[in-house]
Amino acid sequence: QRQLVESGGGSVQAGASLRVSCAASGYTLSIGCFGWFRQAPGKEREGVAAICRSGMTAYADSVKGRFTISKDNAQNILFLQMNSLKREDTAIYYCAADWRGGVDLLEARNYNSWGQGTQVTVSS
Repeated sequence: QRQLVESGGGSVQAGASLRVSCAASGYTLSIGCFGWFRQAPGKEREGVAAICRSGMTAYADSVKGRFTISKDNAQNILFLQMNSLKREDTAIYYCAADWRGGVDLLEARNYNSWGQGTQVTVSS
């Protein structure tokens, strides 16, 4: 049974760093594309970062230079390293799989499978 399980969220001060992980059991991270999305209260889910088999990555403008997506193909774990966190980064972070092949890797409708999410709270 395939499953996406996020972990590593928490509450931090602005300027701190945090790394969230997604254990992608039953998936092969060396195939296709995988993404990180987030959803803040009252807002739509937005794409944060994505990575494909070629190593190609994509980032939302709001996180470029601060967040880094990576993956461990052997362990089937997807990571999102978040540095210089801001209050506006507060959200539930979800990993996404089963990319449908759409051009926009940061578009939620281009993924079919989602984890349950992990909460990240940044306070100033």
